[in-house]
Amino acid sequence: MLVLLEINMKKSCLYYTISDLSEEFEVSTRTIRYYEEKKLLSPKRSPNGTRHYTKEDRARVKLILRGKRFGFSLDEIKEMIDLFYEDQAGMKQLERTIEYGEQKVKQVEAQIEALTELRDELLHFKEKFEKKLDYLKKQSG
Repeated sequence: MLVLLEINMKKSCLYYTISDLSEEFEVSTRTIRYYEEKKLLSPKRSPNGTRHYTKEDRARVKLILRGKRFGFSLDEIKEMIDLFYEDQAGMKQLERTIEYGEQKVKQVEAQIEALTELRDELLHFKEKFEKKLDYLKKQSG
């Protein structure tokens, strides 16, 4: 549900509640609050203290979750998002994102290599154990 909050008599703005974002992005409200603690989000507050998130906050949550899915830390994500506000053209943000992306690709490639070696070792031992089992079955049979 979206909340229509009266800012003043002449202007009204559309806001999302913490529950709205939590449900939409399938994360806990605690997660949303944690992002606020880490200064990734800065919702407006109603007079009674209720958080009201803007479309910009919603877009930030989407970027945060995308960054986490790609394996970036919250500090890295915050830096990339904040760079947009330093350079509206987006060049600094793109340069840093590319830099972090290149590092992440190297990490993923190293993980793939390590997992491939592990798989090969497991297959080697499996084959060895199957041969030994066949041998033992023939000996006992």
